[in-house]
Amino acid sequence: MTGDAPVRHAATIILWRKAVRGVEVLMGQRGHSAVFMPSKFVFPGGAVDDQDANIALGGSFSDLCFSRLCARVGPQAPAPLTLANAAIREMDEETGLKILPSPDPNLRFIFRAITPPRRPRRFDARFFMVSADQVYGDMTGFAGASNELSQLQWIDVTAARALDLPFITEVVLAEVDALVKGQEQQGVPFFDNSTDTPTFRRIV
Repeated sequence: MTGDAPVRHAATIILWRKAVRGVEVLMGQRGHSAVFMPSKFVFPGGAVDDQDANIALGGSFSDLCFSRLCARVGPQAPAPLTLANAAIREMDEETGLKILPSPDPNLRFIFRAITPPRRPRRFDARFFMVSADQVYGDMTGFAGASNELSQLQWIDVTAARALDLPFITEVVLAEVDALVKGQEQQGVPFFDNSTDTPTFRRIV
């Protein structure tokens, strides 16, 4: 474990919408020269920045999601709203889309994963789902998006599995597919690779 990369907190947005034949999610491709997951198709997201604790971007979640975000974390973990701000900020930077402030919960915490040891980058990532009805902006041309993700596209949940995906993204897509079909989530899946012994947990 000597010299292993530090684990950074991160947050990801899974933006979804109903389509004629099912449900689509928004994904983009990371650059070929990226140190972390080069060329892979991913959801918008990234590491938590210091500024995320001091901004208000309109994200909110249920009491249950709040409780789950606070579970199985250390004393230095970001607050739930900080994680939500990071996810929304990254979505804005990478897609040009912004969230609509709402008095009702608009983010759902559905997944958590820690990158295994001995990787060039390591993250403790939380995944949030949000409906496309809760965001605004150019959802076709993605004007205002940075160049961090290319080939931004809405793609059917099933068809997305044929893309070049990180393993954990494949797992998250299966979870998304089940949730949009109305299946109950028996706790948030947590792939804990913080040590050399991978552990699967559910945050209830």
